[in-house]
Amino acid sequence: MKKISVSLSGHQTSISLEDEFMDALHEIAKIRNTSIAALVAEIDGTRKLGDNLSSAIRVWVLKYYRQ
Repeated sequence: MKKISVSLSGHQTSISLEDEFMDALHEIAKIRNTSIAALVAEIDGTRKLGDNLSSAIRVWVLKYYRQ
C-alpha cells in the first residue's frame, strides 16, 4: 500500500492505494504527459458526491485500461 498527498482545490488530502494501482496511476500520468496531482484532480472532479476518492481512482484506472 502506498500513500501520497495531493492538493485538491487548495486542500491537502492523502490517498492510499495498492502498489499496483499507484504504479498504474503513475504510468497513465506519464502517457498523458501530466502530473499525478492533475490526474487525481481530474478524477476527483468526475466522482459522485460521497464516493471515496481512493475507490474512485481504482475504478477510473480500471476503466482506463478496459478502453
